[in-house]
Amino acid sequence: MTVTVERGGDGVAVVTLDRPGKLNALDLAMAAELAAVWGRLRYDDGVRAAVLTGAGGRAFCTGIDRTAEVPQPPSPYSIDDPLLAAGPKANDLWKPVIAAVEGMACGGAFYLLGECEFVVAARDASFFDPHTTYGMVSAYEAITMAQRMPFGEVARMSLMGTAERVGAQRAYETGLVSELTEPGGALDAAREAAAVIAGYPTGAVQGTVRAVWAAREAARSPALAQAPHLIALGNLPPERQARLFEGRRRDGYRLR
Repeated sequence: MTVTVERGGDGVAVVTLDRPGKLNALDLAMAAELAAVWGRLRYDDGVRAAVLTGAGGRAFCTGIDRTAEVPQPPSPYSIDDPLLAAGPKANDLWKPVIAAVEGMACGGAFYLLGECEFVVAARDASFFDPHTTYGMVSAYEAITMAQRMPFGEVARMSLMGTAERVGAQRAYETGLVSELTEPGGALDAAREAAAVIAGYPTGAVQGTVRAVWAAREAARSPALAQAPHLIALGNLPPERQARLFEGRRRDGYRLR
């Protein structure tokens, strides 16, 4: 199992991405497993709120595993993306989900963060989007973050690639993160908040989640509809992406 679920007596389920040796990167099986978890939680009356976190402390999630092979349809008008179906909202879960971030959150992690109600992060957490560095269009990630952060901040993070990481303090200042904790404390803080919410009447809570999301969807849905075409037009061929990735530098980025 690469996704674990711990249910507490307080109505909170902790969902953990449990692949720390790969910095919790998602392969196809793990993405499907995560989607199945959200589906099961829809029907679990004992769970009224959830926390999503990553194991190991080094990373919340680093997106899609670069070794994963994702077959693509021959049509230029569609792209198969397993991460699109990995989040709670994609699986029609309207119980609130809070993200607890320790370490790195990058690339495809934003699919998941974007479908959580809010984010709690340790002060030493960092956020970045490597797509442009490796010849890939940041479409779904940038669109999702544009719902949470000011335009200029999203544009800078998306365009700077691996050259710059957004520190937790800056993420808090720009609205991506709602609460900062000391290192190692994000999960406890997220669980505490989730337990408070789980103690309220669940119909009112889920209705509020739907109301907030209705406001976001007015702008989000048309933008997401463009994403596959932008990716198909702008991505380098996979073999060229791989060469860029193999030659990546492991240092030299700026933290802000």
